[in-house]
Amino acid sequence: QVQLVESGGGLVQAGGSLRLSCAASGRTFNSHAMGWFRQAPGKEREFVATISRSGGSTDYADSVKGRFTISRENAKNRVYLQMNSLKPEDTAVYYCAANPTPYASTYRLRNEYDYWGQGTQVTVSS
Repeated sequence: QVQLVESGGGLVQAGGSLRLSCAASGRTFNSHAMGWFRQAPGKEREFVATISRSGGSTDYADSVKGRFTISRENAKNRVYLQMNSLKPEDTAVYYCAANPTPYASTYRLRNEYDYWGQGTQVTVSS
């Protein structure tokens, strides 16, 4: 079992930055690929970014590529999402997710993740 707790959300003006953090419980964090997803009101939860177990591979949604950066610190059981040049359309609840994979891969699909956090609200004003 892995428990995930996100933090770092808030209200920011367009063009600003935020850094989300996700703290994971348990001693097997480095056996999990991690992902960030987001859900805006009235929309489905969508993929944002993913990182492999070691951090050696990352992948991003086209809508955030070049603006967002995912990273992880396995020694601290944490994964981060640095968000720059924020836009109003980035407004959503952001979720951290964990995939207990034996492979050094990244994962884009919601159903590939077994564990989810409760989410943190990000609001970008225009």
